[in-house]
Amino acid sequence: MSRRTNKKRKFPNEDPVYNSFLVSLMISKILKNGKKTIAEKILYEAFEIIKQKTDTQPLKIFEIAIKNVSPTVKIKAKRVGGSTYQVPIEVKKFRGINLGLCWIIQFAKARSGKTIAIKLANEIIDASKGYGNAIRKRHETHRMARSNKAFAHFRS
Repeated sequence: MSRRTNKKRKFPNEDPVYNSFLVSLMISKILKNGKKTIAEKILYEAFEIIKQKTDTQPLKIFEIAIKNVSPTVKIKAKRVGGSTYQVPIEVKKFRGINLGLCWIIQFAKARSGKTIAIKLANEIIDASKGYGNAIRKRHETHRMARSNKAFAHFRS
């Protein structure tokens, strides 16, 4: 047994504009090469676009989108006796939120559109309504986990 103490997870500070942990997590996911002000500008611009398109608070739509996209299970490849099994593993809440944020950004980048802010806004709006590529990814993950439920006893 390890004598090392378990390190507490550091949560990022709340976002100064919206006072939300989720927004600061999203900014840190968008972040490239340490350019935090650019990442903030992209997200705030996306929130302005969401506000114009939906006439509601962008933070509420963002929270709904994250809730819709966050998975509860994931698939992990596990090698047992010479063959590899896709083993479904439950995901903790914080990890599910991080996966959801990553999927939203990944599929926003793959979208067609002029700027990343427009793409991100459209992906967040779609996710909040219950469709879009990020939602499809979540359903795909859950479907694979359901079909491989027989191998759940291999989980470590």
